[in-house]
Amino acid sequence: MAVGLGPLPTLHPVPGFELGIASAGIKRPGRKDVVIMRCAEGSRVAGVTTTNAFCAAPVLITRERMHGDVRYLLTNTGNANAGTGSEGLANARHTCAALAALTSVDESAVLPFSTGVIGEPLPVAKIEAALQAALDDLDSDHWAEAATGIMTTDTLPKGASRQFQHEGVAVTVTGISKGAGMIRPNMATMLGYIATDAKVARDVLQDLVRDAANKSFNRITIDGDMSTNDCCMLIATGQAALPEITEPAGELFAKLKQAVFEVFMEVAQAIVRDGEGATKFVTVQVNGGGNHQECLDVAYAVAHSPLIKTALFASDPNWGRILAAVGYAGVPNLDVSKIDVFLGEVCIASQGGRSPSYTEELGAAVMARAEITIRIELGRGTCSETIWTTDLSHEYVKINAEYRT
Repeated sequence: MAVGLGPLPTLHPVPGFELGIASAGIKRPGRKDVVIMRCAEGSRVAGVTTTNAFCAAPVLITRERMHGDVRYLLTNTGNANAGTGSEGLANARHTCAALAALTSVDESAVLPFSTGVIGEPLPVAKIEAALQAALDDLDSDHWAEAATGIMTTDTLPKGASRQFQHEGVAVTVTGISKGAGMIRPNMATMLGYIATDAKVARDVLQDLVRDAANKSFNRITIDGDMSTNDCCMLIATGQAALPEITEPAGELFAKLKQAVFEVFMEVAQAIVRDGEGATKFVTVQVNGGGNHQECLDVAYAVAHSPLIKTALFASDPNWGRILAAVGYAGVPNLDVSKIDVFLGEVCIASQGGRSPSYTEELGAAVMARAEITIRIELGRGTCSETIWTTDLSHEYVKINAEYRT
């Protein structure tokens, strides 16, 4: 059950970027599970990837190639090609080579991406058999189809789009993402593809994707499990009739940054809203920290606590669990007498204990909502951080217990 996530919004085509999907039947016959994206010649590509030491073979190859002359992005679902050793690397390179041969580009111009079950050999023959059909399907208006094609346990496709004007020229930013479980910052079992027709210098683009991911994909968590396959890519096709952005300054850069950040945030939060078995969309906001890291430590302690997450599922305002998580977050010399904790607009704890104004009825009313904010005021400084998470439901256990069956 996706929380507050409906049909895809209008996803505007990005000049110089095309998407095509096809069926390789990796997990089941007829499933559209191969997506090819084509970038115009001269496009710039930047990205961030998982920090998991067991990162998948396609992640390793993408890291090697993404700052070169990229023309194609090849994604398969149903198989992660992770935990597959040297064979996995060879298989990923093989599929890239097959696509390169069909399109007359150098193999290094193809970036591979995979998502699905870990530890199983990549079905190279099935993927290669679907490549021509995906190429034949390429169209600049196929964002919605591609958003469906990259799904695994997602229940709905995820996408966002923004347009702005600069000196009479329209600039577009459109993106899609996938992910619903094994979600934890830096990064998560998610794939994100965001494209713009702005022309952006490579180093500026890399800084932009890193900053945008840090405020979006690196601020979401569902279950605290970090995937082996996460990648988020930002592509600038340079097709807009505007000067190249060569530094992070000026009106054009400011407009582009705002649009990119909005698209990143929307598709990242959509992953949380579609979290496996999620019935609640939860914002954890920590204010008054001495530094940003201690705000994040407190926020993640709350967001990852199975006791808090199950209380959220039960709509039970068991506020003692929140206090316990704040207390074990590892913030040095924490003065609990300065801490206030809120459920929505209701103060549940103040000066180290239950707030005098708190009643169980007030807390229960907030917990019954589908969207809940837990706000923690540390009273230590001026730093703030916000992350987004879900509850932990019966359905989450069922989905992951039956994932391979």
